[in-house]
Amino acid sequence: MAAMHLRMTGFHHLLRRQIPHHSPVFARRLTTTPSTSQSSVRTAVYATVFTASVGLFAVYYYDARSAIHRYVLTPVLRRTFDAETGHKIAVRVLRSGLGPRDPVQDDERLRSEFLGRELSNPIGLAAGFDKDGEAIDGILNLGFSWVEIGSVTPKPQPGNPKPRVFHLPDDAALINRYGFPSQGAASVISRLRARIPKFHEVKDDTTAALKPGSVLAINLGKNKSSPVESPDDFVTGVKTFGPYADVLVVNVSSPNTPGLRGLQNRELLEDLLTSVRKARDELEPSPITARRPRLVLKIAPDLEESQIIDIADLICKNNIDGVIVSNTTISRPASLTDPNKSEMGGLSGAPLKPRALQVLKTLRAHVPASIPLIGCGGISTGADALDYARAGASLVQVYTGFGYDGVGTCRRIKDELEALLRAENTTWKAVVDESVRKLSWTEPSSDSGAAAVLMEQE
Repeated sequence: MAAMHLRMTGFHHLLRRQIPHHSPVFARRLTTTPSTSQSSVRTAVYATVFTASVGLFAVYYYDARSAIHRYVLTPVLRRTFDAETGHKIAVRVLRSGLGPRDPVQDDERLRSEFLGRELSNPIGLAAGFDKDGEAIDGILNLGFSWVEIGSVTPKPQPGNPKPRVFHLPDDAALINRYGFPSQGAASVISRLRARIPKFHEVKDDTTAALKPGSVLAINLGKNKSSPVESPDDFVTGVKTFGPYADVLVVNVSSPNTPGLRGLQNRELLEDLLTSVRKARDELEPSPITARRPRLVLKIAPDLEESQIIDIADLICKNNIDGVIVSNTTISRPASLTDPNKSEMGGLSGAPLKPRALQVLKTLRAHVPASIPLIGCGGISTGADALDYARAGASLVQVYTGFGYDGVGTCRRIKDELEALLRAENTTWKAVVDESVRKLSWTEPSSDSGAAAVLMEQE
């Protein structure tokens, strides 16, 4: 019996070793498994919602038409930083490749023609925003058909002392006295070269903008240390940037460089235009476009009628390809109410429009239809752009309106303009062609000359 008892005891002991004993920890694991599964599902749902939200916001942000740009981001930037810092931040964002884009194809009604080139729309960005060619592609992505960078001076220079830019929000205007701050030609050239694809193929429609339906203009400035009356800085600019631009803009109209506007006087301007045209004509065709750049003169809105007539005559005699009307004004309209209105410098924005429009009309009446004019000054709506077209401008440029309304400015102007043209059952090109034909100077016919002689004899 003792032996049997020992065997039974050993058997029970063996059973206890083979049958697993559920510890309290293991029991807790079993009881919490459903809770862990639910937590994993919640985490997955939250991650999915977060990813979708980020994706939707990215889509919203990258669309230049989104209201957040006009009504949130741009006002916050303007109110948080001083005007120049906000300007620099905007350039850096567009330079980074993280800027918004215009996702809409331009309507056929907006197609424009400029010096034999067909553009997808007539809206350009004026010089002064991208002074050193840092954000060309970012700006083109916003829907502008042409971008004017600069002013670029041959040698680097700091410009005028700060502060030198002032918002006038009560007047939808801006006053600046930048004074051509520039990193210099060498720095800008390096960026332009970096944009060129390694295996670049030149086609009939290739432009220096490297984007179909768009052109690149470079605004040439003068170093403050250079002799005022000398054209050498502009000649240097033509030779340096000619291979990389569709258009070279000769800027003799900034009010912030001492003596510069004096180059608009007949004798100095004639010497300047002769020199830059000669330099341009001596250039080899561009390796990017297989063409030489066009020359455009940028004039001030503060000219007397007699000065405008002299400029028109010199433009014709020197075969200058076009004119931008206009730069900023040194005048201060009585309508200004913002406290910053007394700051020194050039005024741009809505108050400039009447003056710039009048100068454009006067110039249009004294140059032939073959010379295109580009309107600039106070353009922030489609109606503003159409006003310039009806005054004889082939293209328009925005500047201050872009600063106030943000990255969606170009698309909004194009949409408003397209709606106006559609309502009139016409196109931008048709409006421009008719206005230029009616308003441009025409050479008197021999018959009219004979009639005038007869009238004098009577």
